[in-house]
Amino acid sequence: MLANVGGDLALVLGLAMLLLPLLAPELSRPRDAAWGALVLLLGLSLVTSSDRLTGSPMVVVVCGGLLIGRLAIEVGQARWRQLSPEEQQRLGSVERWSTALAQLGQAGLGLVGQTGAAAAGLGGWLVQHRPGVRRNTGKRWVRPALEPAAALLPVEASAVAVPSMAVSVEVVEVSPGPGGPGGDGAG
Repeated sequence: MLANVGGDLALVLGLAMLLLPLLAPELSRPRDAAWGALVLLLGLSLVTSSDRLTGSPMVVVVCGGLLIGRLAIEVGQARWRQLSPEEQQRLGSVERWSTALAQLGQAGLGLVGQTGAAAAGLGGWLVQHRPGVRRNTGKRWVRPALEPAAALLPVEASAVAVPSMAVSVEVVEVSPGPGGPGGDGAG
């Protein structure tokens, strides 16, 4: 139970750290995304293995969570003190947060649109390259036409008679596609 609560809290805090450059760039630092991903990984591992964390491992998890929380509070306070009074006042305003949330929503919609376009492109490619589907390539095919030879090899006393076959080649022309002689657009 305690591991689930701690894991959920770590997931929320990790997501907040990942969104910090979008919501409050004044408070963010360049490596915050890596730390946010690490906190998300901690939360995920706590949630998925909560049944195994009983007894002394749970005490270690609680102590580690308290240490991480204390460090996060100190880092947050230090970053807040580095801001000018105008920036501190602006971070407390409602219009600044509404603008930040609107920008976050636009970024999310852009991400959804790009993901949909990528999925549609991948779906089209998968339909086009299904296994077992033959495609007309517009290539020239050469097939041999077998004709029997008029004579057999001479038979010797120790050899077996093997008939010989003469091979002629018949060339079949296939009309070029819209891409030119190769039909594939490559030229």
